[in-house]
This record gives sequence, C-alpha cells and structure tokens, in this order.
Amino acid sequence: MLARRNLIAAAGVVSLSVAAAAAGAASDRLTGGEESELVESQAMTVERAIERQREIERRRARRRPKWASADPDKVAGTPRGTLDAIASCESGGDPRAVSSDGTYRGKYQFDKGTWATVGGKGDPAKAPEAEQDYRAGLLYKRSGSNPWPVCG
Repeated sequence: MLARRNLIAAAGVVSLSVAAAAAGAASDRLTGGEESELVESQAMTVERAIERQREIERRRARRRPKWASADPDKVAGTPRGTLDAIASCESGGDPRAVSSDGTYRGKYQFDKGTWATVGGKGDPAKAPEAEQDYRAGLLYKRSGSNPWPVCG
C-alpha cells in the first residue's frame, strides 16, 4: 500500500512537471494570467486523480474481510508461525480436514461451539482458510494454547 501511495505521489509530481512544461511551451502564446490558469487547471486535474485513487483504496479496505491480514507475520495479533505449528499438528495444515467422528473440523480442528465463540458461522471446514487462520488467532490470543492441549 505504501509503495502504491509513493507511486501515486510520483505520478502527481511527474504530471505537474509535464503540466508546467506544457504551460512553459505555451507561455510565449499566453499572457501571464492565462499561463497561471493553465498550470492551475492541470494541477487540479492531477489532484482529482490522486483523490480518486485514494477513494478507491478506501473502498477496497472497507470491502476487505476482517480476517484478511495486513501483516504477513501475524494473524489477529498471533504470530503466524505459532498458528502454522498448531495447524500442522492438528490437521497437517488441511483446511478441509474433519476428525473421524466429525466433531473436530478444519485446519485447527475446531468444534462447532468453539468456532461460534470466536465469531465463526457454519462449518469451520467449509470456511475460507484465511478465516480459519483469523479465528484461530483470536482464540489463541484469548486462551493461549489451552484449546489445543496436544498440539498447542
């Protein structure tokens, strides 16, 4: 996201430079007032484009599910490595895993009651993997490794 903002800012500077150059090339044909109007008009266009891009980014952020992690090293404040170790032990990392008796489901082998306590709806094994990671992160943050007595 930061790289995109820097790119947008750079594009704005380049656009302003191009506008200024265009205004300079036309300056021998324009009066001082007309020249400043042209540069101001170009600057307003660039500002509108930058603001439009910012609005698009704000909309995308609002649509992103809350379990979509912005930090690749943490999920819901829990280190990803911790969750990976639990998932590997519980299900071999398989988000569709179901225990032989059907009680424990998904990558972290949630039972439906525990899944519901962290905001999950429906079958944990049918939830997107990123959501399972998020809900396991919440559970770990709340209860530590206790919900996973063998693998935690």
